[in-house]
Amino acid sequence: MNYTLQSADLTVEINPIGMEISSIKSKNTGLEYIWQADPSIWNGQAPVLFPIVGALKDGFTIIDGKRYEMPKHGFVRNSTKPKLVEETDNSVRLRLTWDEESLMQYPFEFQLDMVFTLVGKTLEIEHQISNLGNKTMPYFIGAHPAFNCPLHSGETYEEYSLEFPELETDATWLITDNGLITDQTQPFLENSSSIVLQKHLFDKDALIFKHLKSREVTLTHRNKGAILAVKFDDFDYLGIWAKSGAPFVCIEPWLGIGDSFNSNNEFVNKEGLQKLEPQQSETKSYSIMVID
Repeated sequence: MNYTLQSADLTVEINPIGMEISSIKSKNTGLEYIWQADPSIWNGQAPVLFPIVGALKDGFTIIDGKRYEMPKHGFVRNSTKPKLVEETDNSVRLRLTWDEESLMQYPFEFQLDMVFTLVGKTLEIEHQISNLGNKTMPYFIGAHPAFNCPLHSGETYEEYSLEFPELETDATWLITDNGLITDQTQPFLENSSSIVLQKHLFDKDALIFKHLKSREVTLTHRNKGAILAVKFDDFDYLGIWAKSGAPFVCIEPWLGIGDSFNSNNEFVNKEGLQKLEPQQSETKSYSIMVID
């Protein structure tokens, strides 16, 4: 059963499986902004990425000398174990806590609370990460929301763009066929604030940006203007992805990225590593604001 959040403007649904957003719908127009997980194309909607972002080289990592296997983007995204902690008309808090099964993939006593709060046309998403154990806990966290694009029948993908508030000059990092980050970049943003969406833009996987000045990106239609904005002040990396030719776009704030092609598999050597000391917590947030 999904949890429903209400404001005067929007209805939002949160799926307890994976603690992911499953719907953001306008009360005025009935327009659905979140990709509805067509399994023949891509069955995700807004996966929570923890305790890794991206893929592990050869599917495993080494922590304190021991080998651990973990799926791409971690084990939260398909977990049926999150529990309801608190629910109001416009917010919900869900919690996933370590157990014996999670220790077989990630040997740390973690707690991950996802807090979703809807105010007007803005959905605030908080990742509250806690280290319940007695040793330093390394981790990664990321978001993967997928937005319908195009939003209206008769429109094309190419009528949409992603707009940054600042002029950006940044390359995108090339990815191997098995999802690892290479040491090669491709010039992409050259003193530009716009990425025009195109059918074949993601033929070689995601666009990965490490050095953006902007911490906001707006999905925009060339005639109708701004549709929605994703703000991600707490995140250092941005991934942009869609299944090639599919009618959606993912705007993905990350702390950390996938393994490099020449990784030595050591977890502590992964790029973008976050650390929490014993009995400490921290919160990483982003927001989705509907404009149209």
